Amino acid sequence: MVREKQSVVIAGGGSTYTAGIVMMLINNQDRFPLRKLKLYDNDKSRQDIVAKACEVIIQERAPEIEFAATTDPEEAFSDVDFVMAHIRVGGLKMREKDEKIPLKHGVVGQETCGPGGIAYGMRSIKGVIELVDYMEKYSPNAWMLNYSNPAAIVAEATRRMRPESKIINICDMPVAIKKSIADILGLKDENEIVDRYYGLNHFGWWTEMRDKEGNDLMPILRDHVRKYGYTAVVDENNPLLEEASWKDTFLKVRDVQGVDQATMPNTYLKYYLYPDYVVAHSNPDYTRANEVMDHREKIVFAECRRIAANQTAVDTSIEAGEHAEFIVQLAGALAYNTYERMLLIVKNEGAIANISEDAMVEVPCIVSKRGYEPLCMGKIPHFQKGMIEQQVAVEKLVVDAYQQQSYEKLWQAISLSKTVPSATVAKQILDELIEANKEYWPTLV
Repeated sequence: MVREKQSVVIAGGGSTYTAGIVMMLINNQDRFPLRKLKLYDNDKSRQDIVAKACEVIIQERAPEIEFAATTDPEEAFSDVDFVMAHIRVGGLKMREKDEKIPLKHGVVGQETCGPGGIAYGMRSIKGVIELVDYMEKYSPNAWMLNYSNPAAIVAEATRRMRPESKIINICDMPVAIKKSIADILGLKDENEIVDRYYGLNHFGWWTEMRDKEGNDLMPILRDHVRKYGYTAVVDENNPLLEEASWKDTFLKVRDVQGVDQATMPNTYLKYYLYPDYVVAHSNPDYTRANEVMDHREKIVFAECRRIAANQTAVDTSIEAGEHAEFIVQLAGALAYNTYERMLLIVKNEGAIANISEDAMVEVPCIVSKRGYEPLCMGKIPHFQKGMIEQQVAVEKLVVDAYQQQSYEKLWQAISLSKTVPSATVAKQILDELIEANKEYWPTLV
């Protein structure tokens, strides 16, 4: 079957992940052929570093694809079929503040969880809504595949503020976890696993994992996880987990899974179930943001500069990221009606029977040209129901605060977060976050 070629804009062209996404798109021209690929970012200097390398990569590997990089919304969003969005409003410098301000008060400092995630969400809403509006103005038939964090808050905001828009909110973390699980179980890749999963973004549980023959994989996985978490080998120097924070997160699953041994958890649940452990093992002066700036960002940008200087990417160390593969699979299902089964963040509407209809939940969906159809996960146990409803309320209060410019609503959101010990501490953190985010948040009254 000859597949119609697509036009794609990557919003967040200056991201350290963009070159990997471009590489994945090029590597999958048989599955998702492109006629045009554009990068868009409001930070020209940062995007230029990535764009110059991507131009070389495309010229060498797929010269038939028309390539451009721009900071002009009309140029970027005109004549596109898909918008792939992964923006970071405020950049890594603001992420650093998201992480360090809560830690000063003995609270989890993390980019998507707790007060840091709330702060990031308040910045992201405006940026993502702006992208949706550009898409609808210049390419009204396009789909937006949004993986900008914090995806849960962004999903709630787009549900309310742009309810008719063709936007699908996604996250690659379950895919990354399933890759590790496939390694643990000796499977070819994560696509060999047929699963059932429910929750919110960065806040969910697997209730079932089977292979393609229908064999139950959970008993073997439980035995491994009790000893080694989601690390695929016993050696704690596993090269797959080079960065200390990720290695600790994958190992801590040993304890997270112990809270409900019938399920397998998303790694991010450690921040909600063991916040005291996280704070005790965090360096308030050197957080994940510093780790990324000192490691990934320097390596990726140095390689992009090298490619541009040498005008060749033949021996490049840039690889297609696992989240990029997920995006290609999703875009292909929408474009070519392949009926893929994928985890998406969607309006509940009965997918989890005993959770609010308008909660933005993460569940398996069937994806085709029609869009997505959530699969029913049924009723969930009291433990997960209680945790999910609390976190849904946090996310809704954040969007309330943004729309109403309400100090009180945001104070309530931070107070309600399971990572925060009291309303007193919540207020102290909020006041510091307001000062740090004056350039990005609406004025709260």
